[in-house]
Amino acid sequence: MADTTPGTMMEQLLAVEPAIVIGAGAAGLAVARALMKAGVATVVLEKESRLAEPWRRRHEQLHLNTHRDLSALPGLTYPKGTPAFPHRDVVIRHMNDFHEANHLPVEFGISVEAIIPGGDHWIVRTSAGSRLARHVVVATGRDREPYTPQWKGMEAFAGRIIHSADFGDAHTYAGKKVLVVGAGNSGFDALNHLAGIDTAAIWLSARNGPALLPKRIGKIAVHRLSPFMARLPLRVADAVMAVTQRLVFGDLTKFGMPRAPAGGASRLTSDYTAIAADDGAVKAIKSGRILVVPGIREFTRDGVMLANGSLIAPDIVIAATGYRTGLERMVGNLGVLDEKGVPLFNGGQADPKLPGLWFTGMRPSIRGCFANAGILAKAIARRIAGPGQPGTSR
Repeated sequence: MADTTPGTMMEQLLAVEPAIVIGAGAAGLAVARALMKAGVATVVLEKESRLAEPWRRRHEQLHLNTHRDLSALPGLTYPKGTPAFPHRDVVIRHMNDFHEANHLPVEFGISVEAIIPGGDHWIVRTSAGSRLARHVVVATGRDREPYTPQWKGMEAFAGRIIHSADFGDAHTYAGKKVLVVGAGNSGFDALNHLAGIDTAAIWLSARNGPALLPKRIGKIAVHRLSPFMARLPLRVADAVMAVTQRLVFGDLTKFGMPRAPAGGASRLTSDYTAIAADDGAVKAIKSGRILVVPGIREFTRDGVMLANGSLIAPDIVIAATGYRTGLERMVGNLGVLDEKGVPLFNGGQADPKLPGLWFTGMRPSIRGCFANAGILAKAIARRIAGPGQPGTSR
């Protein structure tokens, strides 16, 4: 029996749009441009009221860990004189320039609640009503929702617990005792900034050792070698990173750092752990300014008990414990997410049982998110605008 609910009846009257991109971050903007250049009419739905809102919320000291020449959106370079590792505000301006230069049709203030199969098209349920599309590209980002573990006793802790996404101004930590939890990319970003501040104490709680590279070796920006690294077999890339880390930093286990459970390139693909960049933190670890301690067992009112039974008393705990995609509400019933909520396919890959559904920007890359956004955008546009693909104008 046909569904005659008001919502469904209204949806049957809607025109089917060729392509809808969800999310106007770097990945969403890049794929929208690629689709439009391929002749596919496209609209971008963005829940925020302006571009680059997640970047605006990050701390003032934030710079990219990726080199400017590999961090530009397709067809647009950074202005002359931009530092090798662009500041947050420069990235925000770059994204806005890209939006304007390509006349991308972004509709702001529209959040997507669910994506539902509709036969030969997709039903996109939004805060502003339903839309129909032949192709839907989900580009909401892998860092959509900050994740903080629920440690035992944390509700009773008298200090502050924040996520690294809310790091704020590094100078506000002056005179404070700070515990950073997590030795990944976000953890080292916080430590790099804290190393230059006159804090009372800094601890790094690390269950696993990082895949860690310096921003520079001499005058060479290490990230400029990433296109070469990305072409290597995983085990070779793992070995190159491990050797580089050992030659530059020495044996960090002497300072309490655990060994990494796997190689840096392998962890990118297996558990989506991004490679950390050092810009002063290792020197502070070696000098004793940053003390590496075991994982957290539980919180007490006045401190944190560690896995080895010792107790420390930080004023502030920074949970550099990663992010989640938050896609369960949108596509959780489609069987396209793994146990961490990450899509099972990305870029030009697709599930033949779900034609027209695409994901982009959902996994970390050695190249960095901006360079990878352009690569994935081209792959998706080729698949959608190729021979035999519906919903295109040639």
